[in-house]
Amino acid sequence: MALNEKERKILYSIRVASENDPTKPEFPPDNPKFPATPTIKIDVPGFNNVWLKDESKNPTGTHKDRMAWEMVVTYKDILLAKKNGQIKDKLPQLSIITSGAAAVAIQTVLNKYKLPPLKCLIDLDLKEKVVKLLESLGCEIYSTDLSRKPLSWKDILELTENTKGIDVTSSEGLDPVMRYYDWLSYEIINHSPDYCFIPFGSGHLYENILNINKREISTMSHDPRFSGDVKVLRNCSFIGATVNDPRSKADKLYAPHRPFTLFDEQWLKCYRLSGFCGHGSNVHLLKEKFLEQAIKIAKEQNIKCEPSGIAGLGMLLQMKDKIPKKSKILIINTGKTKAIEL
Repeated sequence: MALNEKERKILYSIRVASENDPTKPEFPPDNPKFPATPTIKIDVPGFNNVWLKDESKNPTGTHKDRMAWEMVVTYKDILLAKKNGQIKDKLPQLSIITSGAAAVAIQTVLNKYKLPPLKCLIDLDLKEKVVKLLESLGCEIYSTDLSRKPLSWKDILELTENTKGIDVTSSEGLDPVMRYYDWLSYEIINHSPDYCFIPFGSGHLYENILNINKREISTMSHDPRFSGDVKVLRNCSFIGATVNDPRSKADKLYAPHRPFTLFDEQWLKCYRLSGFCGHGSNVHLLKEKFLEQAIKIAKEQNIKCEPSGIAGLGMLLQMKDKIPKKSKILIINTGKTKAIEL
């Protein structure tokens, strides 16, 4: 089935320079570069080799911009399939469970490319200013009590009145654990740290980094984007920071249910035993007092972040007595949405 004029314009407006050529990066779409965001040295008491990967420099201020771009690329694939006569339906809408940042990032690029609006399933307690922001961007809002039970992809689509659409929250078809943050993962592991501290919310970022690390230390044919030290990366401890208290300032890391997260003890145990990461790799609960310390350090050094985004630094402070002082440490700051204090 031929594309209509609007669809044809959308298709040719989406330009993907390459999937993995570092000289032809695909992100950010308006000014592609690799690495897309800077890594800066920061001062942390007791350590002298701490670096911060600063995702606050992304278009809307968080690492979610990278995932949002992949949604646009998915629409390009769908449009190509329609152009080739493989499908006849109109462009599907996307649904997602969100607390704000992901929806802001996705809807911003959907607007840019004139794609169908995002359907957002939010918790009944989401801040009103966040809801108003999402509505102002063009998101379609649906609310429910997210703490009541885990939701399947069918539940999410039904609750957002989108049974013929795609649920971004759960869809393995979108390859979230390899594709959402693959370029970011290379930007991270290319630094070859001894320890890498990562905020753990949905788990997708943590899983992406571990999967890319596994790929590169277990192959003789490296991705063109890879420039890390395999020997160091085999022993790098990837440490996730999360919370289980809904009252935590790191509220974006809290989730009453994580039905679509692949991470579990067995998965990570296999990675450790197989030598795909260091033996210290794990996800830990972050104590609030160390998060407070991290927020203070970030503010003193003009690091743009929300509490959830700087949780990795909090975890370093929490584990400081277990980390050799001369280690090369990389903190992932997932940033802060520019549009509003989320």
